Amino acid sequence: MINMNFEGFRYHKPLPNFYSIENPINPKTIISEDMLFDLEKLVFKYNFAGLSYSKLSEEFKNEFRIDFDNVIIFKFMMGDELIKMEPSKGKCKLMDEEFQDFGFHVYEFADFLRKNGFQADLIHPLADDLSMRAIAMQSNDCVITRSNMCLFKEGISTGFFMIHTSIENLPFKSENDMLWVPDFCSTCGVCIERCPENAFGEDGKFLRKLCTAHREGCNDCLLKCPFYKRGYNKVKQRYNRMKKRQKK
Repeated sequence: MINMNFEGFRYHKPLPNFYSIENPINPKTIISEDMLFDLEKLVFKYNFAGLSYSKLSEEFKNEFRIDFDNVIIFKFMMGDELIKMEPSKGKCKLMDEEFQDFGFHVYEFADFLRKNGFQADLIHPLADDLSMRAIAMQSNDCVITRSNMCLFKEGISTGFFMIHTSIENLPFKSENDMLWVPDFCSTCGVCIERCPENAFGEDGKFLRKLCTAHREGCNDCLLKCPFYKRGYNKVKQRYNRMKKRQKK
């Protein structure tokens, strides 16, 4: 579940290699709607929340020195009981178990694509030389909150894994309709007020070195966030009402 929320967790054990099928020598580049639907059904079978897709720009590829273009993001929701546990090493262990369970199935998704003629490789979620959240932002399907979390419409407690693939005709988004979120965050500030570690500077910027999420699994800012308590759609409605009042 390494994403912008949890990037830097070091209690996760590396995922074993669970591939059972080799990549095709001459991979296909076009997937049918039916086959993409079959992949989605497989994803939902294992309680993933959905898929997003990143088409990496040439500038981005050059910056990170990577040679792949197309990325499928497999999103899942962290368990509420786990999120609400008090921070501890024991909680970290349970979070790693959740990480391993979901990660196992991502290899099955890669094998599904390989079996059907497509190149598919897991982007290792613990890699230090590649920003997972930067790839996520290339999907135009998420934004970064004030507390440095990666917010998808499914929720702020969304974790994810990624596969890069030869498929060129994935349903990529050209525009991000979530860019209002930073403006809302600037009017909220609950994460700053409630952070037990004061992991924000005087300018309100997140200070990773003070945050204990990566050491003890602290989720206080997540639990207090309106996007967690009310959900994306209700917060968007609240934001729209606020903007209407400001125009009057």
